[in-house]
Amino acid sequence: MKLLTLKFIIIFIYLISSSSSYAIQTPNLKNLVIHKEPKKLEKINFKNVNNENINLNKFKDSLIIINFWATWCAPCIEEMPSLNRLQINPNFDNLQIIPINVGRESIEKSKNFYEKLNINNLEIYFDKNVELANKFLLRGLPTTIFVNKKGEEFARIIGFVNFDDKKIIKWLKKYD
Repeated sequence: MKLLTLKFIIIFIYLISSSSSYAIQTPNLKNLVIHKEPKKLEKINFKNVNNENINLNKFKDSLIIINFWATWCAPCIEEMPSLNRLQINPNFDNLQIIPINVGRESIEKSKNFYEKLNINNLEIYFDKNVELANKFLLRGLPTTIFVNKKGEEFARIIGFVNFDDKKIIKWLKKYD
C-alpha cells in the first residue's frame, strides 16, 4: 500500500511540475485564446489608405498580427502605441503587424489618430464594410489575431494587451 501511495505522490508531483512549466511558456492573460488546432485563413482581404485591395497572402511566411481597432475605442488608444513599438522590436526578424480600422471612419480621421499617438511604424488598413470583422466573428475591440507563417490563426486576444510585456514578446518569438 505504501508503494502505491508513493507512486501516486510521484505522479502527482510530475503532473503539477509539468503543467507549471507550460504556464511559464504562455503569457498569463485571461483574454488570450490559444487554439488547439490552428485555423486556416482563406480569402482575407482589406483595403489600404489608397483604397487598394490587399490580400493577407501578401504577408505569407511572416508572423502576422492582425489588430482590429477604431479611433473611438478607448482600449485601442491605449494599446496602439505598444503595437507601434512591437513592429520595430529587434527581437523579431519576420513580423508584420496589420492594424485594420473597423470603425467605418474616414482616412483622415485614422491619419489624425496615428499622428496624435505618434504611430509611425504601422500602415493604416480598413474594413469599411465590416465584412472581415464579421468573418473573424469579432466580439469587441480591440481584437488581435495571431497568424503563423502557414497562414493559420493560432491565437487571439479579445480586448486590450500591452505588447511591451516581456512575456508576450517571448511567447510570440516562438512563432517568428
